[in-house]
Amino acid sequence: MSTSAPRHSHPDDPALLRVEGAIATITLNRPTAFNSINLAIAKKLEQLGAEVEASDEIKVLVIEGAGRAFCAGGDLQTIGAAADTIAPVVGELLKHYHAFIATLRRMPKIVLSSVHGQAAGAGLSLAFVADLCIAADDVRFTPAYAKLGVSPDGGGTVGVAAAVGVRRALQIYLAEDSFTAQQAYDWGLVARLAPAAELKAATRELALRLAQQAPAGLATTKALIHRAPVTPIEQQLDAERDAIIDCMHTDEFRAAVKKFTSKAKT
Repeated sequence: MSTSAPRHSHPDDPALLRVEGAIATITLNRPTAFNSINLAIAKKLEQLGAEVEASDEIKVLVIEGAGRAFCAGGDLQTIGAAADTIAPVVGELLKHYHAFIATLRRMPKIVLSSVHGQAAGAGLSLAFVADLCIAADDVRFTPAYAKLGVSPDGGGTVGVAAAVGVRRALQIYLAEDSFTAQQAYDWGLVARLAPAAELKAATRELALRLAQQAPAGLATTKALIHRAPVTPIEQQLDAERDAIIDCMHTDEFRAAVKKFTSKAKT
């Protein structure tokens, strides 16, 4: 059943949603705080993520940051002021923020993070929990957790470990103060690099390419790949069989086959 299009956001909201055809963009909108994650932005992201997930028209979600940085991580001003109430304060924040992260993984849209400036802590986690990441070539990624004496959150252990494996993930979180966009690309965390001045154009080009693909193929490819590491081979092969047969029942598949076979005859 088709749903109504998501609402566009108010300019003062801590996170903004813009929808253009099949591409939605969520912009972290706390530029004076380097888009750090506090309760207000966590709640807004949870709301916007649910709106994107519910829309049948959207096929690709881009996540970007306003101002000079993608995201500086958790808001230490808020967390530091919590003192003896740290458990309920951080627990409430992560209840909403982790609901957003879970939505990104669950939704059948491809999630593309577009990273500029800095991505630290939970910002690094957000960049790499997305299905794909495109980054400006001058970005610095800063794990930050080890220096604070804490463990990762925001899906960081999910996205990083899935991309680079256990040993590299341990290296990143425990033995790296920061690393460059080129290193992230070499390790397989970043799909594409772009000059900083060209990041927005390169992001749109990649998003458009993804959005032109058949929605059934996009959704099932994402679901299959994310479940593969924790699924026994027999179940995974059965899921592949069922998924490809479902895709073959779509009009997009029939049209693609007709186009391919007609070219082969010429």
